[in-house]
Amino acid sequence: MLNYFLKGEAGTRLRFMGMLLSAMLVLLSVFTLTQKGLNFGLDFTGGYLTEFTTSQSVELKELQSFIAKNHNGEFELTAQGNSHFQLREAPSASTTANSLDWQSAVTQNDDINAQVLSSAYIGSQVGDELFDQGCLAMFAAMIAVMIYLAVRFEWRLAVGSVVALVHDLILVLGLFSLLQIEFNLTVLASLLAIIGYSLNDSIIVGDRVRELLRVKSNNVLSPATIINNAIKSTLTRTLITSGTTLATVASVWLLAGAPLQGFAIALFTGIVVGTFSSICIAATLPELLGLSAKNYEVKVDAHTQTLLDMP
Repeated sequence: MLNYFLKGEAGTRLRFMGMLLSAMLVLLSVFTLTQKGLNFGLDFTGGYLTEFTTSQSVELKELQSFIAKNHNGEFELTAQGNSHFQLREAPSASTTANSLDWQSAVTQNDDINAQVLSSAYIGSQVGDELFDQGCLAMFAAMIAVMIYLAVRFEWRLAVGSVVALVHDLILVLGLFSLLQIEFNLTVLASLLAIIGYSLNDSIIVGDRVRELLRVKSNNVLSPATIINNAIKSTLTRTLITSGTTLATVASVWLLAGAPLQGFAIALFTGIVVGTFSSICIAATLPELLGLSAKNYEVKVDAHTQTLLDMP
């Protein structure tokens, strides 16, 4: 069905409409990021981190409701096991009174009978250092990707792949800003994974475009037709790979619990938009930049051409 729509002018029209949609989504994401920003977690903002165990298995929702009655600020409770829990408090909520209130409540309640294992304060300076190191790692990965693409592809295909990569990251960050999902170290790690996955998708399509442009019999075909043929020949592989990966990430999203939920949401979104951008941006932008079979013709100087023309 998709191969049918990618034929001729219809396929070219769909690719350009997809690129226009991508541009609108990027602008919306940038606007959302500037207006709402990201909801940084305790990894970056600092606050108290308390670990405790209960004498018997307690449902997470029941324990969360009980603590909320004895806690005036915001907190995040995660289960590390059947009777092992971790509570995070934001700096504005992690006052001494709040900490003593909920800790006393869970330790003195006979049904819960909790025992506090550790309580530590994560300073904002540590969070700033983690954020700086994470951004530095992402920047280094982007530089490495650009160097790799510059060596592997003709500059037009390389530019298309880099723009597609930036597009994917901006859309994921825009989604987290729009929904105010907590942005922590696991989400930052997922962005690095998205860089690798999106790059792989773009390279598969770019390699096929380059192969078809090098075939001499394709010189009579327009660049748009060649790009459509390249996408059709790689579409099945792309969809199968993305589909199986999405199934795995969806399982993590649904079954792994709150600690990995942000990671799974970011990776799931990155795979979807990465597959979309490899077709609508990585393969379409080079066409707008003038990509054609002539870019892959072997250039021969005048002297060599004279020798070749001699009988």
